[in-house]
Amino acid sequence: MQIGSHVLSNKLVLAPMAGITDQPFRVLCRQFGAGLAVSEMLTSNPALRENHRTLLKANHSGENGLRSVQILGTDPQQMAEAAYFNQQRGADIIDINMGCPAKKVCAVAAGSALLKNETLVEKILDAVVNAVEIPVTLKIRTGWDRENRNAIKIAQIAENAGVAALTIHGRTRACKFSGEAEYDTIKQVKQNVSIPIIANGDIVSPEKAAFVLNYTGADAIMIGRGAQGNPWIFQQILQHLAGEAYQNPTIQQIQNIIHNHLEHLYRFYGDFMGVRMARKHLGWYFEPLGTLPTPERNALYQAETTNQQLALVNSAFNFFNLNHAI
Repeated sequence: MQIGSHVLSNKLVLAPMAGITDQPFRVLCRQFGAGLAVSEMLTSNPALRENHRTLLKANHSGENGLRSVQILGTDPQQMAEAAYFNQQRGADIIDINMGCPAKKVCAVAAGSALLKNETLVEKILDAVVNAVEIPVTLKIRTGWDRENRNAIKIAQIAENAGVAALTIHGRTRACKFSGEAEYDTIKQVKQNVSIPIIANGDIVSPEKAAFVLNYTGADAIMIGRGAQGNPWIFQQILQHLAGEAYQNPTIQQIQNIIHNHLEHLYRFYGDFMGVRMARKHLGWYFEPLGTLPTPERNALYQAETTNQQLALVNSAFNFFNLNHAI
């Protein structure tokens, strides 16, 4: 898989997810084999560049591999300036968000709302590509709604603008995350443009990954929600694609992974925010393991300190069979 002059180690990409794909999670997914990990989306609004939360999202310190930074906005000039600014700060790839279906994003005509305005899409892509010397990628959905799937047209605009690769989530903006992703549109886009296509949507197992690659003919796949509480999915997919048997981690291995993840969150955010950022990840990790008794579950997700949270995690694992593999 190649993006501009950059050759990825494999066909697996970690999706940009707001509040999730921070530096600790990107590092973890890379350790399990993700060939590329895209940052959380950064606003193109220059007034927010030095905001503490924005600086955390843009932090790639100690992170190996290519730095792909996703930007969000609707003004071509601001988007171009944001792209250049992030290039100067060390980005290797600029990714443009035209796929986010969140109401607060679409309410300002950003994210997937841009798919309604092909003229503005073209202006933004032209401005960003011409503003930087590094590859520019684009993430979209199949269209605004099921009656208005214009992914092929957007892909052609992107190719003409010089976009280096295109990611397509197999849902429309109106679908949000409901129903099942469809891959026919992605397949059609792949057949109509020559730039690399990355397929995204509902890739939650090695078998599904192989199916999507084969069915769509995509050059790579992007995993989002399938990696939540399951960062080892990248390793499993690589093994499956190589024709090797893959194993689920043991309870003990999962416990070690969680400990390392939590410690990284504490170092990155500080104890107060680290504990709070860890809560959602713990929910994803524990969901497939079984149900904790209500008092223990409530205590785990309401922990206030690092020591308390770690102790409750250990207690939760004592509840499960440490020799049992999921």
